[in-house]
Amino acid sequence: MKSYTFEKIKDLKYGENPHQKAELYHYEREIEKEILSGKDLSYNDIIDCSVAIEVAVEFFDVAAAIIVHHANPCNVALAGNLSLAWDKILDSDPLSPFNSVIAFTKKIDFEFAKKIKILPVKIIIAPDFSSDALNELKQIENVKIIKINTPLKEILNFYNEEIKITPFGVLIQEKDTKELTPETFKVVTKKKPEQSEVEDMIFAFKVAKHVKSSAIVVAKDLRTLGICGGQMNSAKSLEHALQCVCDSPKNSIIAADSIFSTIDNIEIAAQNRVSGIIQPAGSIKDREVIAAADKYNISMITTGIRHLKH
Repeated sequence: MKSYTFEKIKDLKYGENPHQKAELYHYEREIEKEILSGKDLSYNDIIDCSVAIEVAVEFFDVAAAIIVHHANPCNVALAGNLSLAWDKILDSDPLSPFNSVIAFTKKIDFEFAKKIKILPVKIIIAPDFSSDALNELKQIENVKIIKINTPLKEILNFYNEEIKITPFGVLIQEKDTKELTPETFKVVTKKKPEQSEVEDMIFAFKVAKHVKSSAIVVAKDLRTLGICGGQMNSAKSLEHALQCVCDSPKNSIIAADSIFSTIDNIEIAAQNRVSGIIQPAGSIKDREVIAAADKYNISMITTGIRHLKH
C-alpha cells in the first residue's frame, strides 16, 4: 500500500476565505519556479496559477495566452506570437484580463510587456522574461510575476495523481491526461468540418477539459468566444456561453466535456448558427443527437473521451 508524506513549507495568510487557516506543503514533485515580483502567493493564487499552468501545457508548442478567474479558464487564444494571441483575447472579451491570472507559453519581450502593462492584472506567468520586459511589468501595481523554469512539455505529465479529502474518505485518482486519438476521433455527421473547424474543435476540447462540468467552450479561429461550466446541465452552460460571445457565434464551434444526451443542445446550437460540435458521445440517444445535427447541417466530431471536472 502506498503512503504519502508531506513536508510543511509555511503557513499561508489564510485559505479561500479570511476565516480559514491554510498551510502549504511539499509534494513528491513540484515544478521549478521563481517569484520575480510581488508578495507571496495566497491560497487562491496557487489554485488559479495551477489551472493557468495546466491549460498552458496543453499548448506548450505554440504561442498561447490564457486568462484564469476563480479556478476556471475564462479566455484562451493561440496565434503565431504572443502579441497576436493577446489581441485575440482582448477582441473576444476585453474585460476578462482585469484583476486576473494570465499565463503565456513563450518568453515575454519588452514590446509585448508594454501591451500587458496597460491592464491591472493580478499575476503574470511565463517561461521567461527579457530584463527590460520584467522591469516594465514590475510597474503594474501589486502585480505578482512568476517564471516557470520547468519546460512546459515536461509538466504535461509531471504528476499523475490527484488527492481529495472527503467525509467518505480520501480519494486518490489518476490525473486526467487522456489525449485524443485517431481511433476514437470520428466525424459522425453528413456534413464534414473544414480543416480550420477541426483545429478549432481540438483546441476547444482541450480547453473544456479544464473547465468545471458541465463545460461548454465556444470557439472560432483558435480563440475562445465564450466559456461556461459549473451549471446543472450542459444546456444551461451552452446558453450562457453563447450569451457571453461579444459579436456573433455564427460559424463558431462548441466543445463539451461530457455527453450530449438530448437534442436540446443541438437545437440551441442551430438557433445560434453554430457550424460544428465536438463531444464525447456514448449516450443511448447518440443516434437522435447525430440525426438532429444532420437536420440542422451541423458537423459533429465525437471523441470517445469524457473530461468531467468536479
